[in-house]
Amino acid sequence: MAIATRHRVRAHTPPRINAALEEDIRHRLTEYATRLEDIEARLRTLDREWDIERAIEANASSLALAGLALGVLHDRRWLALPIVVAGFLLQHAIQGWCPPVPVLRRMGFRTAEEIGRERVGLKALRGDFEGAAAHHWETPQDRATAALRAAQ
Repeated sequence: MAIATRHRVRAHTPPRINAALEEDIRHRLTEYATRLEDIEARLRTLDREWDIERAIEANASSLALAGLALGVLHDRRWLALPIVVAGFLLQHAIQGWCPPVPVLRRMGFRTAEEIGRERVGLKALRGDFEGAAAHHWETPQDRATAALRAAQ
């Protein structure tokens, strides 16, 4: 059975690493619960954080370009590198796992969903979602618009 896209990296990550990444989120939210004035700066930092998909894409394209350049300029055997990298990238697209994933997860790279959970937690601490919970909306569209505003 295929794993949902948003869960595939976590499904192929050892539970202790997933737990450590989750504990980091909990720790940061606890810390920012006492420093509400610093939440905006943390949100800006999260905007710049590379998720694991971006790290894999950058890693794969760098290695593929290096292999192509070395293959063309020095020795054709270097052309094997982009072939291997493309295979790993395809494997990651299909399964959510490739050899760099465990290394990158140990280095602390998170999924977009994990980064998003911290973001939503910080916004909840800041009070961004209070208006979306009201039940006095006249139409479902009004409530949806309020929820969208709160989520932004």
